Amino acid sequence: MSAVQSVVLQTPWLVRVGDFSFRHRGLMLPIAALLLLVPSPQLSHDIALMAWLGLGVALVGQFLRSSTVGLAYIIRGGRDRRVYAEELVTGGLYNHCRNPMYVGNFFLILGLALASNSWVFVLVGVPLALAMHRAIVAAEEHFLRGKFGAEFNAYCARVPRWVPRLSGLNITVSGLQFDRQRVLVQEYAKPFDWLSFIAVITLLNLWRAGELGEREWLVTLLLAVNLVRLAAWLAARRVLNSSPPD
Repeated sequence: MSAVQSVVLQTPWLVRVGDFSFRHRGLMLPIAALLLLVPSPQLSHDIALMAWLGLGVALVGQFLRSSTVGLAYIIRGGRDRRVYAEELVTGGLYNHCRNPMYVGNFFLILGLALASNSWVFVLVGVPLALAMHRAIVAAEEHFLRGKFGAEFNAYCARVPRWVPRLSGLNITVSGLQFDRQRVLVQEYAKPFDWLSFIAVITLLNLWRAGELGEREWLVTLLLAVNLVRLAAWLAARRVLNSSPPD
């Protein structure tokens, strides 16, 4: 048996699933799109209500993600599509929750589930996304514990994995400078994301139900979300193009 095979066999199955999920996490949005094409009973006959709820929940998720990136930088993309970290980041929101980005993702996915008004997405898409994130966290913790050892164990003992510790949050926020440019580059460099997807799906649901003309305020807000998202993408491209090469 080779050394590589021996390491694989000794690695917990959830970590192996997490490594696989981490490499292919970019497929989550296309999988969500496919699930939304499956015919499904509606969560509610009030499409507009579900749209408002979904958009509100998703905005909470985007706020968490943007706050996390703006207060403390962390390499989120790994290296060579594998989990990687140069240092153990414990500042910013990471001083209150070990996975604030994934908590933000949860609200984004839940927002999409509500706005989709689809029982199929709620019963299949949400559990699938949660399972993938749980496995990814297992893989990341396995890597961090192996690299940082006692320092990471002490961090885990001090900071909860999922539910943020709110005590001292005001001190954390006031003691750090918010990096708006980093948020722009890290969060909006891609032309399409969960928030814009939610707006498009909601508009599509309203159009199918013939309610676009009856929901002018909601339609205006959803169009504004996509316009702001487009503007942020263009601004991020401008920043990236103007940055000096490494």
